Amino acid sequence: MACRRPFSGAIFLIAFAAVWLPATARADQAMIDAAKKEGQLTWYTTQIIDQFARPAAQAFEKKYGVKVNYVRANSNDVALRVLNEGRANNMQADVFDGTTATAALKKEGLVAQYVPENAKRLPKTYVDVEGYWVATNLYVLTPGYNTELIKKGTEPRNFQDLLDPKYKGKIAWGSSSSSSAAPGFVGLILAVMGEEKGMAYLRQLAKQSPTGLSVAARQVLDQVISGEYALALNIFNNHAVISAAKGAPVDWIPMSPALGVLSVISVTKAAPHPNAARLFLEFLMSEDGQKLFRAADYLPVDPNVPPKDKSLQPDGDKFKVVFKTPEEIDRDMPRWTTIYQDIFR
Repeated sequence: MACRRPFSGAIFLIAFAAVWLPATARADQAMIDAAKKEGQLTWYTTQIIDQFARPAAQAFEKKYGVKVNYVRANSNDVALRVLNEGRANNMQADVFDGTTATAALKKEGLVAQYVPENAKRLPKTYVDVEGYWVATNLYVLTPGYNTELIKKGTEPRNFQDLLDPKYKGKIAWGSSSSSSAAPGFVGLILAVMGEEKGMAYLRQLAKQSPTGLSVAARQVLDQVISGEYALALNIFNNHAVISAAKGAPVDWIPMSPALGVLSVISVTKAAPHPNAARLFLEFLMSEDGQKLFRAADYLPVDPNVPPKDKSLQPDGDKFKVVFKTPEEIDRDMPRWTTIYQDIFR
């Protein structure tokens, strides 16, 4: 796999500037009336319920009087559920989000092309060139650590520091085929270091005996917070901020470059409530919707709605990011997973 240069902050925002977009539809009164007539929508989401999904659903219901039925699962499970419903010609989902689900599902013909009018103001990086998805928020994946087990100021600051023998047996990461688990970290290392040096580094890291946990990245971080492990690799950096604000002994490390992925949202092609689905996308991509992401300590994609903690977002200088689109993750994940299984299991 060829080495990819990390995106600077400026390049990250203007990448893919020239794209084709399908026709958009404004959230006009006709759409609102049609959505109200449908009365509801079902949203399969990877967002944390208490942190974002419930507040977003409640805000939408209050604004439009349309009920949101949300079902929470990880990205792989969301994709599988939509796939099974589509193959059975019994689609229940109107809207779904995740970091990779759309890339696979649009190959199956299960995703509608729809670009919200409110997405027009976004950097083109955040909108699928074919119009199957739009990004709602940015995830930055970094290490996180227990501040009672690793004193602040002594935490590992770069990839080489992770090889210090004192961390042997004290590192955890997710074991699923996900960008927010071990395979995603494998992809980051190969992108940053190149094939030969990257593989050599991963073999050295394997000597640290990192524990693979078959849970979501949020739960990996929770085990670090509880003291089961001192250090987690490839966690969402905003999750550490959320937990620290509640008094948890945790912090994240701006290890550079970090892996950047998008949480994207799409409408299913056979959506039972298509007007409500499209209206929901318009809402999330509006300034009010993006402010809900900020309020939840997430990283909005709207340049006019900066995150509450600006340090979470790579600046392209001291804190850089290697950005992966859903399509790139879908394409490369099988190989990253195979490398993880061969070297670390």
